[in-house]
Amino acid sequence: MLHEFISTKTFRYITIGNPKKASKLLIVLHGYGQLVEYFVRKFDGLKEDVFIVAPEGMHRFYLKGSSGRVGASWMTKEAREADIHDNIHWLNQLNELIQKEQSFEKTILLGFSQGGATAARWYENSTIQFDHLVMWASVFPPDLQMNLKSTTVKTEKNIFVLGNDDPFFNSEEQSKVLEFYKTIDFGLIQYNGNHDIDLATLKVLLEDLK
Repeated sequence: MLHEFISTKTFRYITIGNPKKASKLLIVLHGYGQLVEYFVRKFDGLKEDVFIVAPEGMHRFYLKGSSGRVGASWMTKEAREADIHDNIHWLNQLNELIQKEQSFEKTILLGFSQGGATAARWYENSTIQFDHLVMWASVFPPDLQMNLKSTTVKTEKNIFVLGNDDPFFNSEEQSKVLEFYKTIDFGLIQYNGNHDIDLATLKVLLEDLK
């Protein structure tokens, strides 16, 4: 018989910037197989009015075989509901810790690739008032799509970003995903690039969210 119990776990996150000089809090969730120490480098170069918090998924694993490079993941299909609950719980605690030390004019949640699914679930199932949700090269979790249109919009503007040369979205898939986000009133941004965070595009996006 399968059993479960709740214990404690140590979570990691990295910050960039000085929160006392920042008006915006940008929480960024990495994609599948990425470690936060490398992912967060993609956000170097933003203005000092942005304080960046990058949590790391709680599942770490060897990318190839049983040694070498390590990556992290937010969840798999195994024990899915428990992982969703645990992710939301500890991310809420992290946000509470950050916001207790410093208040911000805006709180922006950005999910990249696999991290977008966790970001969407956190956004939909948390009492936190995120000002903006940015889904970057990510699809909405199927379990949220059915109820999304009927939910109360908690932000003034949500945005979907996708590179026009993203290998995970062919031309047909790009059309479908763009149309889906359009139907749920997301702003759409496309740029010349692949499956990655494009810093120039991100800078323009953040400026537009003043």
